[in-house]
Amino acid sequence: METIKYYSNLWEETNENYSDPRTSDLFMMDSPIPSTLICLGYLIVVWMGPTFMANRPAYNIRQLLLVYNVFMVALSGYLFYEFLVSGWINGYSLGCQPVDYSRSPMAMRMVRVCHLFFLSKFIELFDTIFFIMKKNFHQVSILHVLHHGIMPISWWFGIRFVPGGFGTFHSCINSFIHFLMYLYYGLAALSPSFRKYIFLKKSMTWMQMIQFMLVMIHTSQLFFIQCDYPILFAYWIFFYAIMFLLFFANFYAQSYIKKSLSAKSKSKQIKRKENGYEKNE
Repeated sequence: METIKYYSNLWEETNENYSDPRTSDLFMMDSPIPSTLICLGYLIVVWMGPTFMANRPAYNIRQLLLVYNVFMVALSGYLFYEFLVSGWINGYSLGCQPVDYSRSPMAMRMVRVCHLFFLSKFIELFDTIFFIMKKNFHQVSILHVLHHGIMPISWWFGIRFVPGGFGTFHSCINSFIHFLMYLYYGLAALSPSFRKYIFLKKSMTWMQMIQFMLVMIHTSQLFFIQCDYPILFAYWIFFYAIMFLLFFANFYAQSYIKKSLSAKSKSKQIKRKENGYEKNE
């Protein structure tokens, strides 16, 4: 009960002191209901999609994927650039960095890029839809659905209360990671032979994990210093980072380490059999 009361008080304090009137008139920002409904619709599509596609052939959407990935590369690159010039290479500190709630040109530029980042999370939901259309159901994992399904609604609260400052560190890094990720997917869509370079896909998973570790390290400092940034969002960001780090680490272990060990074990068994046959001969 004490824990619930503590976080309830944190929310009341955050709502009273940090709600940002600059964002109230932005698209989809007047209420969290539209974002919540879209996320619920996404979960329904994920749930019903494989059943709908079960007796249908996979769609050939190679050209669509190429256009989509090129667009996402451009969008992610633009977001990364804007986060940098709106603050992270233009006066922001890696330590305590409060949100600038003024209407100065630079502060409003950060608000706009944060809002665009929020909208990009809805566009990224098409990743899952395309997997289902191609009948790549194995890629629609719990990690994938969780990662895509909760980010839009989470970022609604981020834009409504803290559009800038300390918390945009993780969105800046995330934009760069997504720039590289969609570049890889775009090349894979352009030429299926590119998919054989599996080490690039493994590297992307490593980069995702490094991203979450950097965010955890960066965010944890607010637990030990005084900063005019709502601590509730620091807890929120830190929890997300550690949760997704564990998910991606498990994915990496299951997809690469376990498969590699299994392949080595099979190789040894084959060699033993071959050696046994040679002795019998």
